[in-house]
Amino acid sequence: MSKAQLVFIPSPGIGHLVSTVEMAKLLVGRDDRLSITILIMKFPFDNKGTTTQSLSSDRIRFLDLFHDASSTADPNSKAPDPLLYDYIENHKTPVRDVVSEIVSKSESESETESTPRLAGFVIDMLCTPMIDVANEFGVPTYVFFTSSAGFLSLMFHIDTLQQDITELKGSDAELNVPAYANPVPAKVLPSVLFDKEGGFTMFINITKRCRETEGIIVNTFTELEFRALKSLQDDHTIPKIYPVGPVLNLKGGSPNEAQNSQSEVDIMRWLDDQDPSSVVFLCFGSMGSFDGDQVKEIARALESSGHRFLWSLRQPPPKGKIELPKQYENPTDVLPEGFLDRMAEIGKVIGWAPQVAVLSHRAVGGFVSHCGWNSTLESLWCGVPVATWPMYAEQQMNAFQLVREFGMAVEIKMDYRKDFGMKEMPVMVTAEEISSGIRQLMDVSDEIKHKVKKMSEESRVAVTEGGSSYCSLGCFIEDVIQGRV
Repeated sequence: MSKAQLVFIPSPGIGHLVSTVEMAKLLVGRDDRLSITILIMKFPFDNKGTTTQSLSSDRIRFLDLFHDASSTADPNSKAPDPLLYDYIENHKTPVRDVVSEIVSKSESESETESTPRLAGFVIDMLCTPMIDVANEFGVPTYVFFTSSAGFLSLMFHIDTLQQDITELKGSDAELNVPAYANPVPAKVLPSVLFDKEGGFTMFINITKRCRETEGIIVNTFTELEFRALKSLQDDHTIPKIYPVGPVLNLKGGSPNEAQNSQSEVDIMRWLDDQDPSSVVFLCFGSMGSFDGDQVKEIARALESSGHRFLWSLRQPPPKGKIELPKQYENPTDVLPEGFLDRMAEIGKVIGWAPQVAVLSHRAVGGFVSHCGWNSTLESLWCGVPVATWPMYAEQQMNAFQLVREFGMAVEIKMDYRKDFGMKEMPVMVTAEEISSGIRQLMDVSDEIKHKVKKMSEESRVAVTEGGSSYCSLGCFIEDVIQGRV
């Protein structure tokens, strides 16, 4: 029996790592001919590192990558997206060394049937420099795309436009993109497209390099993004597309959150005491945070809305620093005076949140979200309507899809931006805007409720035997094993 080994290279960041781990588990669980090595990079500004030992299994192993930190620019010296791309480029040598060992071991044990051959790389979209390393070893590269098919289609569309998108910054212009039924406002395009100092060039370069790969595995499913997937599959200049989602960490937690088990118990106990669909959950992702003035506006909105709430509140990094948000030692330092006392009976302010467990709880009736793609898929899986408050990367595009394309969400502020390294302060979202969004969310129309419930059911069918994503994953496995596309 032919056995194959894949090398997975996620970009740094817990959101990317969690999706990658779940993807690896899906593959080895589906076919015992496969084994996977996941190469771990961490953010230059992440001092905690990532604990992955507990995730290892017989056919999934984790290796930390190290490189000469002196060769990497100061993470606070320029915009983080080009920085991250450069940082990944600097890991080519350690990746080459690890893969050389894998190949050497495979060749030295080639007489035994138990030794898997190196069958290819599976990389994050930001890790396209690793295509060069895969080419050196004569193996194909696949992209594991952790965003939507709509955003992937937008990338290829902008590449073909040959237009300087940076000119559209702050304008009311709209783009007609095949993946979207509605014109896409320039105001919801990722900030990186408006960065003349390297972001736009990096974006186009990544897109062009994605065209060189053998296939793109997308964390989505046909029933959700039929139009976008069809537009991708109809374009023969784009590699083969494998929609395999939703790929989710349904057990909750993360490699860095083991210490939060007691917090989870307390949170779930509090939710158990609430009425069905009575709680609005506010959570803005592992990298989402607000300054003190915006926190006070959220607090005032929650108080005036009158709805029960569970609020994941994180402390932003110091001004001018690119770091991960932290837990507040004392939330009263940033909240309005007396807020916690007044809200003691109807709300709970927390730090880290066990997001899937919370969204799955019967008490949760709405989700105020930054619209990261993982969070978007989790909310749909759990059948919880969303109020959109995107912050960075492609989240504005995800919010646009949820509200305008899918009709499965309400809007708080779709074009809000709080990208890392932004020189200008983000526009304040007022308590009145937030409160209005929360009221719409918690009294959402029957049409939106029906659409979300239906998509929740379809997301579960997609990954079960015979479902659209189940079959697409099987196609990918056979292509890898047989060495074909």
